[in-house]
Amino acid sequence: MDNVGNSHLPGNDSIDKPIPFDDGLDKQAPSGSGPISGSPGVSRAPLNLGGGGSTATPKPVPRIATPTPVARKTPERVMSSERITGVKTFFTKLHPGALEFLDDQINSWLKDNPTVHVKHVCTVTGEVQSKKTEPNIIVTVWF
Repeated sequence: MDNVGNSHLPGNDSIDKPIPFDDGLDKQAPSGSGPISGSPGVSRAPLNLGGGGSTATPKPVPRIATPTPVARKTPERVMSSERITGVKTFFTKLHPGALEFLDDQINSWLKDNPTVHVKHVCTVTGEVQSKKTEPNIIVTVWF
């Protein structure tokens, strides 16, 4: 990119002349000169961080206790020590009257079998194929 409008600046005497890289980097800029007028020059002297060559032992940094996570107790499953001995499956169509009928059917089965201890219940919706394939709710009772 050519700076056509900047040809009047000093140092732009020749465009083909190479730019000197190490021209005056070792010299310290005089105080009071810099890119902003009145700012101090850049010092190349090493910084004094107060070490002074003393061999004083540093003070120990107090340790902050880190919080430990609280272990959550896993809820115990309430299960009978007896094994699962059977399964009963109930299903019905998905409309309110049929769901009430399903509730009554399950309750009457439990009343008729007082020795049954329910271990696990699964519910799922799916299609049951009969005269017409329709969506149904399927309740499986493990006892």
